[in-house]
Amino acid sequence: MSANEFSLQSLIRTEAAADPAFVFDGTPVSRAEFAAKVEQTAAWLAAQDIGKGDVVAVWLVNRIEWIALLFAAARRGAIVAAVNTRYRSAEVAHLLKLSGARLMVIEAAFRSIDFVAILADIAKDDVPALREIAVVGADEIAAQWPCVRLDAFEKRYPPAPPAQDDFDLPVLLYTTSGTTKGPKLVAHSQRTLATHAASVATALRLSPQRHSLLAMLPFCGTFGMTSLLGFIAAGATVHVLDAFEAAPAARILAEREITHSFGSDEMFRRILALTDGPRPFPYLEICGFAAFQPGWRELAAEAEARGMPLFGLYGSSEVQALFSIGRATDAFADRIEGGGWPMSPEAEVRVRNTETGELAAPGVSGEIEISAPSCFLGYFNNPDATRDAITADGFFRTGDIGRRRGNGSFVYETRAGDAMRLGGFLVAPGEIEDELKSCTGVADAQVVAVDLKGQARCVAFVIAAQDSQEDPPQQQTLVACLRERLAGYKVPARIYVVDAFPVTDSANGVKIQRARLRAMAMDRIAAE
Repeated sequence: MSANEFSLQSLIRTEAAADPAFVFDGTPVSRAEFAAKVEQTAAWLAAQDIGKGDVVAVWLVNRIEWIALLFAAARRGAIVAAVNTRYRSAEVAHLLKLSGARLMVIEAAFRSIDFVAILADIAKDDVPALREIAVVGADEIAAQWPCVRLDAFEKRYPPAPPAQDDFDLPVLLYTTSGTTKGPKLVAHSQRTLATHAASVATALRLSPQRHSLLAMLPFCGTFGMTSLLGFIAAGATVHVLDAFEAAPAARILAEREITHSFGSDEMFRRILALTDGPRPFPYLEICGFAAFQPGWRELAAEAEARGMPLFGLYGSSEVQALFSIGRATDAFADRIEGGGWPMSPEAEVRVRNTETGELAAPGVSGEIEISAPSCFLGYFNNPDATRDAITADGFFRTGDIGRRRGNGSFVYETRAGDAMRLGGFLVAPGEIEDELKSCTGVADAQVVAVDLKGQARCVAFVIAAQDSQEDPPQQQTLVACLRERLAGYKVPARIYVVDAFPVTDSANGVKIQRARLRAMAMDRIAAE
């Protein structure tokens, strides 16, 4: 088998690498065992007549079969379409149809997820390419398609013929944010995955014998997969949670001398809440986090005081997660901001003024554009969307708003769809939200822009502090507070007190539904 530096196979280091390579629920898997499992899985795929260009949908929780399937697909020239375990029938059907998957590998059952019932709601005619279901954990399930057991680790199949490696063909498809037509599929090659994994290992200065990862993010998303591949490339041991739960995560962090972990702010908040010591995880060096919830700055400060160093980062399905991260030498306030320093020395980040179309100077907000070895091949079977996403000189239009610092790092501020143009200026909601949270009686805040009598204005939703002895904060009091701190055009036209914000579950954590907040704002204003 080729061990070309651009192949996934090249990441399975043996020299100076730590063993085991993985620990699943206390069960170690050595590097030699993993390499053997990849060969066995490649032979199994060949027995299912899966070869070059064929798509295999993988609908599994974090388990060794998931990783073996990806590496084996690369060995066969096939493509893995990653299916989020949170998906339900319409989403799964959309992915299967768009990808043209011939085979789907699924869990027989996992906790409260009824994979069989979800599959039963998918009309066979809606996914005409799907030929077969392979099951992990059972001989078969009730399905409209023929079923086989994924028994690659139990039964010996004839060895797969040597791969004819083409490292620039698609090997992994992620789903990206959907529209009313459903999510797009982001295609990555062995080259983009392997080179970025090596960049992560180098940039984080990972040592096989000193460092280890707690993998608590789902492999179906780029956040979980990128961190996994980076530590495989480094030859470091990876401790894997099949799905996130705070209690086992806290236990592994404490007992296994874990140095690195990546997750959402909510994941780290839940872990920290289970501990009461001053430094519950003394070996932690880097906890890279994505800020999805209000109060992430306060969380970062508390975590820092208790020895859990949080680092802001940036990534997307298109440029991969861990594209950039803060540095230990950064000031704390800068280190925890989204963005940071690109992992790859070949990566270029620029910012374009959304009004003039010109490139913006450092410190000026605009749309982030990226050119890097980690960039995707394109949107699978969607050349029009790919064309729209790439500039004439080859930079990816991220759809994110941010600004460059003068030192080579950058700051992610908000999604372009969430940024607000108020009084002729581009404003990140977080700026106003932070000021609201500093007002008496406010625990959390969210701000969205609406059209109010033909003028762009912002509307705020706040959650009252639970421990406040006073009545919920009044709009006029909060407006007066903000007028002392912010320019007039940033002061919300309305401020509503709510019990909770609308949220949705994603592969990487719970996110605020800002579109629903905008609809709520318009409904309330219309009712006045």
